[in-house]
Amino acid sequence: MTIGLTDSFDVLDDRDALRERAQSDGYLFLRGLLPREEVTALRADILKICANHGYLKDGGSEGEGLINKAVVDVIDPVAIAFCGVGIPAEAYKEVQRLESFHRLAHNPNLLRLYRTLFGGEVLVHPRHIARVMLPTGANAPTPPHQDFIHIQGTKNVWTSWIPIGDVPRELGGLSVLAGSNRDGLLPVKAAEGAGSLETYLCEVDYEWVEHDYEAGDVLTFSSLTVHRSIPNQLGDRLRISVDYRFQPLDEEVDRGSLTPHCGVLSWDEIYEGWESESIKYYWKKYDLSFSEWDESIRWQKEKIC
Repeated sequence: MTIGLTDSFDVLDDRDALRERAQSDGYLFLRGLLPREEVTALRADILKICANHGYLKDGGSEGEGLINKAVVDVIDPVAIAFCGVGIPAEAYKEVQRLESFHRLAHNPNLLRLYRTLFGGEVLVHPRHIARVMLPTGANAPTPPHQDFIHIQGTKNVWTSWIPIGDVPRELGGLSVLAGSNRDGLLPVKAAEGAGSLETYLCEVDYEWVEHDYEAGDVLTFSSLTVHRSIPNQLGDRLRISVDYRFQPLDEEVDRGSLTPHCGVLSWDEIYEGWESESIKYYWKKYDLSFSEWDESIRWQKEKIC
């Protein structure tokens, strides 16, 4: 059964209620937490890159994200599936260079949410992910999984999934298995889609929850909450979303979370030409605690349904 998300905007500043809901459901959904104009401005920046690469339909509105099938359908499937981001590496590098893309992760409303949830100062992981999902067979839906196997560090990392533009169910989006965080770390198997790993789900009683998303909405969930992408049923347009991650500042972090996503560029290359210095290398001012990467947790085979 699939049901709608519970909006937690009404308890945004009530730490006890927010934490209770987060621990119970494993997710928090906040309708309109971010300024719509800031999100749509980032969307325009990303769509401009897509247009420059010929991915968008001539004569259509860039804001609609209508694709140019004649170009998209002949892109090498291996290139289009690069790192699960939905577009080839050369275009993704340009997205990673966007100051607007990195700045959105530091929006005061996001920091307000996580300060309330954690009860203290927040570390924003600089390894931000953009997913510009061209509607092709090369972009398989992301399978059900938990983020912890990919990021490690503290289990108290929360991912913020943000639709960059309106994302109705037909366009795809994200679905979470409410309450699955309470089962701890689950075994995985190889699968198609971003991350290439799928969580074994054996006779769970939890319910999948999803929504018709709008620009400005934020869906956040713990690193132990099982989630998956919804297939794009609109074969003529792309879907854009971003993943930002946050954790308590005083808990351990994996060093990889401080590096550019998929190593597509160096930080110096990403920062070149930025107008502001305020969020460049910001994490270096902190005395962070680091964890050691444990590859073994990515291949637990002992529990088979």
